[in-house]
Amino acid sequence: MRFDTKIAIVVREDLAVWQKLNVTAFLASAIAAASEETIGEPYADASGNAYLAMFRQPVLVYAADTEGLARTHTRALARAIPTAVYIEDMFKTGHDEANRATVQAHPAETLPLVGLALHAPKNLLDKTLKGLSLHP
Repeated sequence: MRFDTKIAIVVREDLAVWQKLNVTAFLASAIAAASEETIGEPYADASGNAYLAMFRQPVLVYAADTEGLARTHTRALARAIPTAVYIEDMFKTGHDEANRATVQAHPAETLPLVGLALHAPKNLLDKTLKGLSLHP
């Protein structure tokens, strides 16, 4: 099945594995929360057990260095693409309010980015992600 939109998560390539997984999970939740149309129907097994709904389309995870993240962030802002950010400072906080405060403390151009999540029309997102590779 082809989709008109694309969900992409960009993670800084030099993070520890646990950090990459944590960043990816948090960023995916932002896309789910912001866009009801990205979520499919709930699941059920043959025994009648119900399971939560998930994204209805693939989520592509990209790796980037610091410059690649900054370039993608700048492009996303310039194109008004809905974007979630995860910054290095958030590894030191323990709750949502503190996370928001760490982001608010930085101007956009100096955010210490470790991850981004984006959801947009496929062609627009492809242009924004140009130069990045899928995470290995």
